Amino acid sequence: MLASQMISDAIPPLKTSDSVRKSLERMTEFKLSHMPVVNASKFLGLMKEDDLIEVRDGDLPVGSLSLSILNPFVYEDTHIYDVIRLFNQLRLSVVPVLDVNRNYLGLISVNNLTEYISELFAVKEPGGILVLEISNRNNSLAHMAQIVEADGAQILSSYVQSFPDSTRLEVTLKINKTDLSGIVAAFERYSYEVKAAFNSTISDNGTEDRYNSLMNYLNV
Repeated sequence: MLASQMISDAIPPLKTSDSVRKSLERMTEFKLSHMPVVNASKFLGLMKEDDLIEVRDGDLPVGSLSLSILNPFVYEDTHIYDVIRLFNQLRLSVVPVLDVNRNYLGLISVNNLTEYISELFAVKEPGGILVLEISNRNNSLAHMAQIVEADGAQILSSYVQSFPDSTRLEVTLKINKTDLSGIVAAFERYSYEVKAAFNSTISDNGTEDRYNSLMNYLNV
């Protein structure tokens, strides 16, 4: 998915003529802490709620303020993974999207991003979650899929987490089956280390906190 496919049409940008009061009301309305400032089709930067709150005169137009504004944006053909990286690095609530001529096309809000991540990891689909620990030399999704499919199930989504100064990886699989006992046994037969299983008939060995952390990540 590209940035252009996630633009929200429901959130209009600020104009330099908009007052501080109106800008803050807009941010409150959409539950955002940043808003893009646009004149005609030209993106001027992101205004921060924290900066506007410090302005005493709410009738001042934002274009008259000598505030430091952020200037992050993505182009319309940017892959959504890079959009997610920008959200995370700068702790943004919106990311502006521009065309090749740097004209403003719209924005992606953190709510848009949450919906996409929910789809990406098949959060809404029923099933179980399996967490494996493997070495980086054994990272074969094809082999994992074979093990899952041999039990009559399918992998709906997966992601890999690496760790600093380690050759170990943690692989999380979302599987379209809630009873994972047979799949867990199969992975163990192939010498995979099963760290946790959720929505299954086996014990999670005290790993509920890991599941909650995963859900918090998916909810951004």
